[in-house]
Amino acid sequence: MENVGPQVTSEAEWDAALCSRKRKGTVRKVEVLETVFEVIDMRSFSNLWYWIALAVLWSSTSHWVLGVPHDMIQRARREGGQAQQDLEDIVRINATRLLWMVDHGAMVIVALGCFWLTGLAILAFWYDLEFAQAVFFLVFPMVFVVMLSVRVCRRIMAGENTGEALYRRMIVHRRWTQSIGMMAIFVTAMFGMWQNISASILH
Repeated sequence: MENVGPQVTSEAEWDAALCSRKRKGTVRKVEVLETVFEVIDMRSFSNLWYWIALAVLWSSTSHWVLGVPHDMIQRARREGGQAQQDLEDIVRINATRLLWMVDHGAMVIVALGCFWLTGLAILAFWYDLEFAQAVFFLVFPMVFVVMLSVRVCRRIMAGENTGEALYRRMIVHRRWTQSIGMMAIFVTAMFGMWQNISASILH
C-alpha cells in the first residue's frame, strides 16, 4: 500500500503531537489577547475612550438637571402654559423620588458609598492601580452633584416649585453642576497628564 504521509506509531509520539497542538493553541490565544489589549489600550489615562466617557458623563449630567433636559426648561420659560405645567410635574416627581430615597435609606446609601469610595481610593492611591484611579476621578465628583441635587430638591419642595422661582433654581443648579464638571475635568486632565509623563519616562 502507498504511504500517504508520516504516521504516529507509538503512544509517546501521540502525546508529543497532542502537546504540540496544545502549545500552538495557547500561543494563538495569547497572541489574540495581546492584539486586543494593544487595540483597546488597557492603560486608562492614555486611552481615548476614557476621555470620551469623561466628556459624555459630564455633558449628560449638565444637560439633564434633576432628570429634566435643559431645553425643556428653556421651552417652559419661553412658552409657559402646558410646557410649564409639564416641567413642574416632572420636577416634582423627580424631587419627591430623590428625597424619599434619601429620607428612607440615607444611612445605607452613605455607608455603601463610603465603603466603595474608600476601597476605590485605596486601590487607586495606595496600590497605585491606574484603572482604579480613572474610575475614582469619574465617580468621586458625582458625590458633590448628588449632594447639591438633594439640597436643591429640598428647596424646591419647600416652595420654589412653580414659575420663575423654579426656573431660576434649575438654571442655578445647572451652572453649579457645570462648574463641578469643569473642575473635575481639569483635575483629571492634570493627573492623567502627569501619569502619562511618568509612564513614558519610566519606560
